[in-house]
Amino acid sequence: MAIVVVGALLIGLSLGMLGSGGSILTVPVLTYLLGHDTKVAIAESLAVVGGIALTTAVPYARSHQVDWRSVVFFGVPGMAGTSVGAWLAKFLSGGLQLTLFGVVMLLAAVMMFRRPAADDRDSTQPHLRHPLWQIVAEGLAVGVMTGLVGVGGGFLIVPALVLLGGLSMRVAVGTSLAVIALNSLSGFVRYFDVLKSINAAVDWNTIAIFVAIGVLGSLSGRLLAGRFTPLVLRKAFAVFLVVMGLFVLAKELPGVVRGMNRPVGKQTVVSLGEEPSGTQVALYTNITR
Repeated sequence: MAIVVVGALLIGLSLGMLGSGGSILTVPVLTYLLGHDTKVAIAESLAVVGGIALTTAVPYARSHQVDWRSVVFFGVPGMAGTSVGAWLAKFLSGGLQLTLFGVVMLLAAVMMFRRPAADDRDSTQPHLRHPLWQIVAEGLAVGVMTGLVGVGGGFLIVPALVLLGGLSMRVAVGTSLAVIALNSLSGFVRYFDVLKSINAAVDWNTIAIFVAIGVLGSLSGRLLAGRFTPLVLRKAFAVFLVVMGLFVLAKELPGVVRGMNRPVGKQTVVSLGEEPSGTQVALYTNITR
């Protein structure tokens, strides 16, 4: 229980302070600490992060720190992309999904390390807006990633809203939470088909506990964010992402590589017994591993 409480608090704190990082923490906690199946953990992560982000976005919206234009042009394509990603997830093994997840974590760390310092110097001034099609394309790409590996994509959404959407850092965080809520909840609904295909189901009790504790953490994170500079928060979280990404790859990548090197089309004999005449009946099949 202590693991659940600590994990949920960290997820909420990350979303509240940075507008991102929640699902990057949720999937490893559910998979490695609670022992949930990978695809189940991804579906649960989408529900948890979607619920926390939706609740946390409310105070931002009440403070007029959500740009609804960007929510529409970034979030709606993201929901479409999430459906595509969830469909593709049916054809990937859990190990491969986690391997991709580890790569995404390292990508997130790189982006957080390299994000331009302009939004650190002045988090209130808006930037120049870019063409609308770039925002739509970015939203679609983030949505596909959300559905494929269960990552809300806040680490991509926030800088995209600042650099492409022309939003200030504070408004970008609030807008990111609204977009994450749309993408995550859309992906969660789509994942019911994925879980049905493997006869699995989510643990609603776990989801409820994570959302409840995570909301408290996110509200606390929003209050704490004002005491630290965005640069300090970002760099600290980037270091954490590097450690977690390398850990996930170390656990999952060897298994994925072994699976790719297995022989295909190995011939086997499956004995079905003997007929009255004493002739053995055998079935020759090709098993693709």
